Amino acid sequence: MFNLFILLLERVGLIIIIAYILMNVNHFKKMMGEREKLRSQWQLTIIFSLFAIISNFTGIEIENGKIISSNIYYHLNDNASMANTRVLTIGMSGLIGGPFVAIIVGIISGLSRLFIGGANAYTYLISSVIIALISGVYGYRTMRRYTYPTMLVGAVIGALNEAIQMICIFVFADDATAAWSLVQFISLPMILINSIGTAIFLSIILSTLKQEEQTRAIQTHDVLELANKTLPYFRSGLNEKSARPVAEIILKLMKVSAVAITNKTDILTHVGAGSDHHVAKKEIITHLSKEVIRTGQLKEAHSKESIGCNNPNCPLTAAIVIPLMTNNEIAGTLKFYFTEERDITTSTKQLARGLADIFSSQLELGQAEMQSKLLRDAEIKSLQAQVNPHFFFNAINTISALVRIDSEKARKLLLHLSQFFRSNLQGARNNTITLERELQQVEAYLSLEQARFPDRFTIHYNVDQNCKNVLIPPFIIQILVENAIKHAFKHRRKDNIIKVDAHYEQQALKIAVSDNGNGIDAEKLPLIGQMSVMSETGTGSALENLNRRLVGIYGSIAQLHFNSNDQGTTVSCHIPYHHLKEED
Repeated sequence: MFNLFILLLERVGLIIIIAYILMNVNHFKKMMGEREKLRSQWQLTIIFSLFAIISNFTGIEIENGKIISSNIYYHLNDNASMANTRVLTIGMSGLIGGPFVAIIVGIISGLSRLFIGGANAYTYLISSVIIALISGVYGYRTMRRYTYPTMLVGAVIGALNEAIQMICIFVFADDATAAWSLVQFISLPMILINSIGTAIFLSIILSTLKQEEQTRAIQTHDVLELANKTLPYFRSGLNEKSARPVAEIILKLMKVSAVAITNKTDILTHVGAGSDHHVAKKEIITHLSKEVIRTGQLKEAHSKESIGCNNPNCPLTAAIVIPLMTNNEIAGTLKFYFTEERDITTSTKQLARGLADIFSSQLELGQAEMQSKLLRDAEIKSLQAQVNPHFFFNAINTISALVRIDSEKARKLLLHLSQFFRSNLQGARNNTITLERELQQVEAYLSLEQARFPDRFTIHYNVDQNCKNVLIPPFIIQILVENAIKHAFKHRRKDNIIKVDAHYEQQALKIAVSDNGNGIDAEKLPLIGQMSVMSETGTGSALENLNRRLVGIYGSIAQLHFNSNDQGTTVSCHIPYHHLKEED
């Protein structure tokens, strides 16, 4: 019995070796990952059918409870039987490929065993189909979960399958005494071998797939780390300033000898081996790079001649060159160089291709972001440059009237008007100014308005002194004060009060302008700041434009808030403090 166990172990070893070799073939690993597809099912059927036939013909002849021979057999006499690893191959075909694969393999295995002959050979066709069904059903359940049976489950199913084989030998035998004697002799070694073999077979599959997952996880981590570190540079475009730090990051994190990045005509950077003659700002010198730019296809070089460098002392002997694309056009190349040809591996090529795709996307995102910023800045500048011509003409008329009455006051108002328009022009060129300058702009505006309407309104300031150097978008307070003067009081000539408040609140600068006017109509209140709203004194477009400008710069957190009743109106906004801190 022990000798039989050792001989069967040799047969299992052959199958395990073949399985190990297959699991290191990329095509087989890919097939295992797609085993639910019909094409993969047929391929698995062919492979396991060959395993089953080999198992039958490499069996061990048993007669009268003794091992007769372990040679390869093509036919047995009528009194002989055979111990082999056929059940192992049928069980594994079911656990891996499901019932479709297992039943076909079981039938082929049973027919080949029937062909070899021996005592009650038909029994093995029956048992093969039963074993195929049991293994296939369990394999189908794991396939639906995209998993494989564990080693323990495999060992149990392997032992169960062989036990079924023993039962079939006894039940379907013509001679029950001879069958019982055979079962006693071969059952324990075959059950052990089948259980151990199934577990080992599954362990090879599981360990190989786990190693693949770990390798992919490492590659994914490397790619994400590279993408994360290079994104801030490529967002500014493909240029010498952005290319060099990107190349240095790649050289540090990847097993390459040198990294170069080019645009369509020039070398933007080259770091690593060969940097003495592959110099930035020089025209592209390698034929390989020119070919990639011409064709837009990845190219490999495995010799100095293939690279096409004219320097005889160049240490670079192999290269991978990948095109960088923006908007479906070639923008440049990403080049990995090696001093040893064997350093180019399949994983390196895959990683290089993936990085080129990521970098191309980063360049496109950078271009899109830049265009968006330009459009947003253009819109902001347009909104900032809007000056009410009526205010200008009214101010001129007021100053003109004062020239004869109070020339000194007219002179001061003219200086205030000059300051007002100078600030207006500066605001059109800048996205932010200090709060202190904004308040000076408001004072200049109010001096002109109070000259037109003496003692019509009073303004009070409650401004935190620590906030005066904080940067804010220009014209915020001026527009809110102007809005209060024009719309809040409705021809009321006295007791008109406006309050300007500015202080820190919840890591933001809160700006609020309040009045004691008549308030905003309830039906118009939800629309103010969102669209133009017609009224007796205007359209409300100034508040709409201001709100759009604040949201465009800081997001919805900075939008205007309106609180109004018949006692007055307060318009407020919160400028995020972290934005201000960065710009300050």
